[in-house]
Amino acid sequence: MKRLLAGLAAVAFVLVTPIPASAGVGKSPDDLRDLAHKLGIRIGTAVDPAAFRTETDYRRMINREFTNLTGENAMKWESVEPERGEYNWTDADLLVRNAMKWGQKVRGHTLVWHNQLPTWLTEGVEDGSIDAKELRKILRDHIKTEVGRYRGKIRAWDVVNEVVDDNGKLRDSIWLKHLGPGYIADAFRWAHQADPSAKLYINDYNLEWDTKKIDTTLKIVKDLQRKGVRIDGIGFQGHLGIQYDYPGDFPNIMRKFTDLGLEAAITEADVRMVLPVTPKKLATQADYYKRMLSTCAANKRCVEFTVWGFTDRHSWVPGWFEGEGAACITDDKLAPKPAYKALLTVGRR
Repeated sequence: MKRLLAGLAAVAFVLVTPIPASAGVGKSPDDLRDLAHKLGIRIGTAVDPAAFRTETDYRRMINREFTNLTGENAMKWESVEPERGEYNWTDADLLVRNAMKWGQKVRGHTLVWHNQLPTWLTEGVEDGSIDAKELRKILRDHIKTEVGRYRGKIRAWDVVNEVVDDNGKLRDSIWLKHLGPGYIADAFRWAHQADPSAKLYINDYNLEWDTKKIDTTLKIVKDLQRKGVRIDGIGFQGHLGIQYDYPGDFPNIMRKFTDLGLEAAITEADVRMVLPVTPKKLATQADYYKRMLSTCAANKRCVEFTVWGFTDRHSWVPGWFEGEGAACITDDKLAPKPAYKALLTVGRR
């Protein structure tokens, strides 16, 4: 382990710009960035801006290991417009600047969601001071303002996030209640108008196995395509737990979407476990991570594999799943876990 960490540290200063995908052919990958180039898939991580600013080892590993960055919270509506008409782009700008410096691409996350909305918006809708007509204009302005600010700098946007509930129905959000189902198509249209070069995604959890959610999401995609609305990709979040069976039909499910002409991405991968950690649990976790990346590598239209944080030091899991954790590919000291090493063994078919 010490030798591995030393080897990783030795390359911390290199790879400021991307290298050709053919570089190092026949040689085992040294790290995830090297693996990304070998597979022809962007390998990314969600980024915590506060940790990025203050923790040198955290920042160093992001820039050494990853070719794609996603703001964990930096681009969500409550972060960028906490008060109506008063924008805070500090964290989002930091992410974009860093990506440009280190030859990385950015995933914009997320434009339309039912969570992490600013209080001024939710309270205004609730008390009736924001009616449906104004809400639609607010949503349009939000999308056009944010996408427009980063025009040409964001590879892909999660335009709508988690719009299908756990029963396979359109989620009963403020958007559906007040704007009707047409808000989904509108969001894609506005995003495309603001940046015609960006790839536009629908993103959701449990799409790896939940039949009802899969079927409804397929219907949404086909409806958008039938109406001539630009949609480029499907995002599988990839939040798994080793206490549940691995979703073995995931390759076929991904293919159902890519057969429609979409590109695919695994956008928020992590694999949690019931604590305490044991070697057996770590081995199972490693297998789940490897199988997710292998599914992406085996599908020529899968272009990205992003982990939802790479270190247990800053994982969201313990705060949401009582008694669970250790979901990331490195521990809280950034030491690579078996999952990290398993990813390096994946090959493109």
